[in-house]
Amino acid sequence: MIDGIKVFECSKNLDERGYFAELIRDDWRDLLLEDHIVQVNLAYTHPQTIRAWHRHAKGQNDYFACLNGSVKICAYDDRESSPTKGELDEIVLNGRERLQVARIVGSCWHGYKAVGSEPALVVYATTKLYDRLNPDEERRAWNDKTIIPALINGKKEDARIGKPYDWNHPPHK
Repeated sequence: MIDGIKVFECSKNLDERGYFAELIRDDWRDLLLEDHIVQVNLAYTHPQTIRAWHRHAKGQNDYFACLNGSVKICAYDDRESSPTKGELDEIVLNGRERLQVARIVGSCWHGYKAVGSEPALVVYATTKLYDRLNPDEERRAWNDKTIIPALINGKKEDARIGKPYDWNHPPHK
């Protein structure tokens, strides 16, 4: 994975009423590293909708969990000094199947697509407060032709390598 990106498996505590799960705890240093969460947001996304691309220049990192539906989160590393420059990671989160939290390095271009036939309910936490007057967001179009991965999920054996990233490419079998 791109340096700093992590996926953390959460535990569901099941009983006859349903389940309870902790999504993020400040003592989970293996996931949070030096980060501290300061804001939690909720996004409802219609099926097949793409919310991409953006990045944060002031050190914000994001933590995503999908509670309903499924999302494909992508992060593209174009940081000049990064050992993973040119890599793109795809992470699929499905709240019904597995409860996971994905840590996304905010300085990498990132976004997600609601995949499947139902809306996605995503909760995400940030390490910086959102400033409406001076937002820490650079944006690109979801279909920006300059996002050209050299590796996808650490692999060079992918037909999409060296081409503009296509959010709508069918999944591999």
